[in-house]
This record gives sequence, structure tokens and C-alpha cells, in this order.
Amino acid sequence: MACEEYVFIPIKGDKKISGIVSIPDQFVREKKPAVILAHGAGNGMFHPLLIHMANVLAEAGYLCLRFNFLYRDEEKKTPDSEGVLEATWVKVYEYLKNHPRYKPSFIVAAGKSMGGRIASQVAADNLIQVRGLIFLGYPLHPPGKTDTLRDTHLYHIRAPMLFFAGSHDPFCNLDKLSEVLAKTDAVSTLDVIEGGDHSFKLPASSGASDRETYARILGKTLSWLKTV
Repeated sequence: MACEEYVFIPIKGDKKISGIVSIPDQFVREKKPAVILAHGAGNGMFHPLLIHMANVLAEAGYLCLRFNFLYRDEEKKTPDSEGVLEATWVKVYEYLKNHPRYKPSFIVAAGKSMGGRIASQVAADNLIQVRGLIFLGYPLHPPGKTDTLRDTHLYHIRAPMLFFAGSHDPFCNLDKLSEVLAKTDAVSTLDVIEGGDHSFKLPASSGASDRETYARILGKTLSWLKTV
């Protein structure tokens, strides 16, 4: 059975952020990637989807580190600046990559909304070297502003990318996302959660629970991880 370890990761000066490492019974670093999982702007590492994802990944043999950005640990509502968010992602990556006990052979970056976007930006700039990226609701544009796309850096990524998108996500027009993915050089996979919003919440009329949606996301994720 997997276990969890609470860690504190130095990011700048005497500042540290909190994280939780979900550790499989047997982590074979040469065979399976470790996964770093970042939260979205309005939540933290205890979001139900992130907890579920970390637990399932660990049970399947994937070491998983999820963490809080600094503003979340400091109980602030406004996210850190782009520079601080990016630097934090890089520090978390370096912490896991160089940790004497974990020291994975390769890493996959994953994130909910903002956490995934920041991961893709530092990957595009070659500040982290990852085997793949997983996006749990990529914020392609502000709500209602489909002409303002956050896509330029995606064309510089070479690692495979897995996108989960709700069909009713105001932050991600599916037609626009499909156009973007068609222009990327990286192999990209899109899984659409019909009826889902930005957090994959389905209308009550669907009769589906959050756990059922999470199970679908993790099923696809586990299949995809075997290919990277």
C-alpha cells in the first residue's frame, strides 16, 4: 500500500513551500516516471481531484509529488507573479529530480488549470526536462475572450501532451483548442468530458458523480503514461 510523506521545498532565501509525496510500495525509477502535480489558481494541493490522482498514481506504481504555490501556503487569494510561479515550478522539479531517495529517471509534469499552464511555460523554455505533460483543464483564454489565446509557448514543446477539457469550460473553447493542437509539433491527445465545466463538474441532471469523472480521467491518464 502506498504511503505519503509531507515535505518542505526551499524556493527562495528562507522561503519554503509545502508538498506531499505519494510513494508507491515499489517505485522502479528506471521503468515508471514520477509525476509532479500542481494546483489551479483558486485551489491548492488538497483539491479532491489532485488527492484522488496522487493516490491512484501511487497505487499504480508512480511516485507523485503535489505541492502548494507560495501564495497558497501564505493564505493569500491572489496568485504569485508569473515569475514566482515559474521559479517555484522549477524548484519543485529540481527538488524531486535531485532528491537522494526518490531521484526519478524521468518526470511527467501535470497541473490543474494555472498549474498546468505554468508547467508548460517552463517546459517550453527548457527550464524543466519532462517526458510528458498532463493538463487538467488548460486555461487557453480568459472567459469570453477566444481571441486572446495562451498558446504561443505550446508550439515550442516537444514532449507528448495529454489534455482533459470540459465541453462547457469557459476558459477553453474546444474548437480553438483543436486548432492549436493541430499546429503543435508535439504529439497531443485530447479527452473531452462532455458536459463538464473547468473543473469537470457535470450538471446534476447527468446523474454522474465527481468520483466517476475522476475515475475516467485517471483511467485515461494511466493508459497514456504507459506510452511516454
